[in-house]
Amino acid sequence: QVQLVESGGGSVQAGGSLRLSCAASGRTFSTYAMGWFRQAPGKEREFVAVITDTGSNTNYRDSVKGRFTISRDNAKNTVYLQMNSLKPEDTAVYYCAACPFVACSAYPGNFKAWGQGTQVTVSS
Repeated sequence: QVQLVESGGGSVQAGGSLRLSCAASGRTFSTYAMGWFRQAPGKEREFVAVITDTGSNTNYRDSVKGRFTISRDNAKNTVYLQMNSLKPEDTAVYYCAACPFVACSAYPGNFKAWGQGTQVTVSS
């Protein structure tokens, strides 16, 4: 079972950028598709982005397309989420998650390991 630890959250003004990192333990990281999800206060957890095991394919929720980029470095057992042009509505706790297949859809139930989350706050 892979274990995940997120970092890189913080507070920024609208229009700013942050890069989230998710470090994974275990030797099987490169066999997992990886995803980022977020949860705002009073709202359900929602899909943000997903990347296949090799990093060859990615998918994003519509509201972050063109602003967020998911990437991974399998040599470092790390997945990233570069967030640019941040908006107040991006404020949430961000979670990385691992799916034990080479590719996964946005359905949270596919993801079997989750990090503890990192807070992102965007002020207007």
